[in-house]
Amino acid sequence: MFVAACGSGGGSAASEQQDPDGKVTLNFITQSSALAPADPNDKLINKRLEEKTNVHINWKNFTSDVFAEKRNLAVASGDLPDAIFNADYSDYELLKLAKDGAIIPLNELIEQNMPHFKKVLEEAPEYKSMITAPDGNIYAFPWIEELGNGKERIQAVDSMPWINVDWLKKLNLKMPTTTEELKQVLIAFKTQDPNGNGQADEIPLSFINKPGAEDLVFLFASFGLGENPDHAVVSDDGKVIFTAAEEGYKNAVKFINELYKEKLIDIEAYTQDWSTYLAKGKDQKYGLYFSWDKANISGANDAYEVMPPLAGPDGEVNVTRTNALGLGRGKMVVTSANKNLETTAKWVDQLYDPLQSVQNNWGTYGDDTQQNIFELDEAAGMLKHLPLEGTAPVELREKTSIGGPLAILDSYYNKYTTMPDDAKGRMDIVKNIMAPKMKAENVMPSVFHSIDELDRLTTIETDLFAYVLRMRTEWYQNGKMDAQWNDYLKELDRLGLQEWLKIKQGGYDRATGK
Repeated sequence: MFVAACGSGGGSAASEQQDPDGKVTLNFITQSSALAPADPNDKLINKRLEEKTNVHINWKNFTSDVFAEKRNLAVASGDLPDAIFNADYSDYELLKLAKDGAIIPLNELIEQNMPHFKKVLEEAPEYKSMITAPDGNIYAFPWIEELGNGKERIQAVDSMPWINVDWLKKLNLKMPTTTEELKQVLIAFKTQDPNGNGQADEIPLSFINKPGAEDLVFLFASFGLGENPDHAVVSDDGKVIFTAAEEGYKNAVKFINELYKEKLIDIEAYTQDWSTYLAKGKDQKYGLYFSWDKANISGANDAYEVMPPLAGPDGEVNVTRTNALGLGRGKMVVTSANKNLETTAKWVDQLYDPLQSVQNNWGTYGDDTQQNIFELDEAAGMLKHLPLEGTAPVELREKTSIGGPLAILDSYYNKYTTMPDDAKGRMDIVKNIMAPKMKAENVMPSVFHSIDELDRLTTIETDLFAYVLRMRTEWYQNGKMDAQWNDYLKELDRLGLQEWLKIKQGGYDRATGK
């Protein structure tokens, strides 16, 4: 593998360079935000890392919008760097690169040179199996961020419903507790001028019509199992279910059609992008909208509050658990052109030191040129989040953090770091409002499928998921799902649903030791 890849012209760019002080230079490709310095070595975190490790990184940095293309070109040309940082490879890409000999297995490097990372895997052994490919090899260093666990994990709910409580108060309405009450509240928002400007310019309900945190599928759980971005839920007896073929899904879509017929849905909901959605949210035009955090859309004020889950027509209340996990499997790879594997592994291992991981993820302390995310309490050996003072957390993080492979385990909070305020607020909502109503005992684990399975899943999902979204959108507006439902189910099978379920079930059974 090594010989083949180096012989393809990869060795020239990445051969080891050592200066008289013993400092080694490594060549990395990476990506970062347009808000960050063009040269990652201008970031204080990287300056400190160089001092600590005596390793100089020669970065080729691309903004995130063009990174995937540039990364793929570099690999295709055979002019390989030593490593790709913030690589964000999919499982399929990792296995393909390994098969082609462009990246190397990391098992031995981890075993021999990476005590910090080994400690992470000892404390949280479930990640060992998650990052190991079906052939037994580890091909990438992961990004791990834990915030809560089980039903109380920060990712257990993606899309949250935010309702305009100023409008509720103005119209003397109670917080809705059922889907029917919600419908009546939205009608009042439309017809009773809650913003008091004498015009019917309120938008009772808005969303972005595609899988993600701005979708309205939170409401689907009131009618049954609910919906997830990957259309998978797991029954309590361990059966993988395709959400969009369930009777409850059909009834949820019918409910959205009722809202559509009452003209309660934003006419731009089916076509709008993030910036359009955001602009109306900032103007507080929405009665109800969906997002990960209201601060992102309507601001961190009290005009909106989270709407608790609603009872459906049968009186049942449910919140669908998402399958998301704070794990990025393909965060950094080492190429077969790398002549300095031991030094590379030791450098990466520093990133898994708890205090280092915290900074890589969020930003640093003691930078006198700009606002800091943290202050360092030296006596406690702990990084404490500073007040953001109105700065958007994501912007400050993008300017100062480096991302890449890291691990933040639940045990690190109140030991190595505090929890960010924006996370704390969301965790409280998940714990107190959402988790008590989550019926599902199981979630789909983070399965590392084989290259053949991934090939089939990708092929099937391309057509299957697009068809589901197209039909859902049509039904929201034309209400014809009863007449078309049986043909729809047949088409799902024609597009490969049964094979998809078989592969997913096999993955679930392997991952859970069934």
